Amino acid sequence: MAKRSLRGGGAPSNEMLDDQIEDAGVVAFDFDGTITVRDSFTEFLKWRVDQGRYIAGMTRLVPAAISYLAHRNRGRIKAAAVREFLKDVTRDELEAQARAFAEVAAPSLLRPDALQTWRRWRQRHAKLVIVSASPDIIVAPFARGLGADALIATELAFDAEDRVTGGFLGPNCRGPEKVRRLRAMFGPDFTLKAAYGDTSGDREMLKIADHRGYRVFKERP
Repeated sequence: MAKRSLRGGGAPSNEMLDDQIEDAGVVAFDFDGTITVRDSFTEFLKWRVDQGRYIAGMTRLVPAAISYLAHRNRGRIKAAAVREFLKDVTRDELEAQARAFAEVAAPSLLRPDALQTWRRWRQRHAKLVIVSASPDIIVAPFARGLGADALIATELAFDAEDRVTGGFLGPNCRGPEKVRRLRAMFGPDFTLKAAYGDTSGDREMLKIADHRGYRVFKERP
């Protein structure tokens, strides 16, 4: 049921993409699993520590994973991972690590067919927005590399010394929060020309789009 309703009007065809040259409007892409083949935040956490530290950290997260089976709150388990792996890291250090990660990981993470569709919307002068539940600092280097007009993502909280607290500045950017953040950026009556996503967390964003692409990107690097 969910998959059928998400598909709605289906993915934009090549003909539709070529209909207009300018002013295509706002087009939103989920990031993990849509533009990428794997979760970028998980891959970043693996990349920045050695295997032993990663395994030890994931072991300590087992109680949080078990609790998730009851509360089903993805934000809570993500915050637990942030506390385990990133707490007290400075903003400057984290931004530098995120840039380095994006440089080495992009070729193996980004889907060629997603990039092709992204470029086609760019040719039509669409406002291209990445809307992600992953931490904004981790996704930002990818967004800049793609030439995104805007990034909407989960915001990490920092203390007075600009160190990661282990919490979020606002809600996890998933589900209805994606729509709320889009409307906050573009206005309550904006039109979402197209949206692309791959999970139930993209459902609300896809529902407000004129053209919906649910799990339409399949290619691997």
